[in-house]
Amino acid sequence: MRTLAVIPTYDEIGNVERMAKAVLDSSPGAEVLFVDDNSPDGTGRAVASMAESDGRIHLLSRARKEGLGRAYVAGFAEALRLGADRIVQMDCDFSHDPADLPRLLAVDADLVIGSRYVKGGSTPGWPFKRRLVSRLGGMFIRTVTGMRIADPTGGFKAWKASALERISFRCAESSGYSFQLEMNWRAWRAGLSVREIPISFTDRREGYSKINASIAFESLRMSFALNRFGLFTKRRAAHGS
Repeated sequence: MRTLAVIPTYDEIGNVERMAKAVLDSSPGAEVLFVDDNSPDGTGRAVASMAESDGRIHLLSRARKEGLGRAYVAGFAEALRLGADRIVQMDCDFSHDPADLPRLLAVDADLVIGSRYVKGGSTPGWPFKRRLVSRLGGMFIRTVTGMRIADPTGGFKAWKASALERISFRCAESSGYSFQLEMNWRAWRAGLSVREIPISFTDRREGYSKINASIAFESLRMSFALNRFGLFTKRRAAHGS
């Protein structure tokens, strides 16, 4: 079984080498595919250099920054082209711990989500306000969409290749961070097997954060968009609720 970790990058020169090593060390047999959006800090060149000396490291270069969602769609397509059976998606800033990869890959499900909000999950170092906003946001998303996932915006995930094809990932509408929410919802609505396992989500070690207040509003808008045709109502009716 071939496993590829798809990792989008933009100005991650301080993290890519350590991240590649951490992923490969934690999961022998896995490979890494960095999807770089023409980072001005030279991230793409650094990955290309690593790829020349290690066949387990791959680079997909894109001409410009088009958003996290577009990067993942391109990365998934490339991973499938390379023959991946399991596809992991994760951040390059170590907020997702590569040491958790074996636990994600050990679960036999179409989609395995590393969750901050199931028993055992945590967000160490987060201030109370950030935790509260995140929790309330998750409750809102579950209420509006009907999706029964504890961490609906979770982005540390392991997919079966067949599952990605079943939900037509290339048709995802989200270009930004709400891609995580949309993909989780697509998997849930398609009736795929979805499992959540606990992780600790920490803040980045190097570089600068790309997260800002607009990300939260993007997810709220996407929640309404996913229900704009009454899909939640139809699903409830189908389950007799």
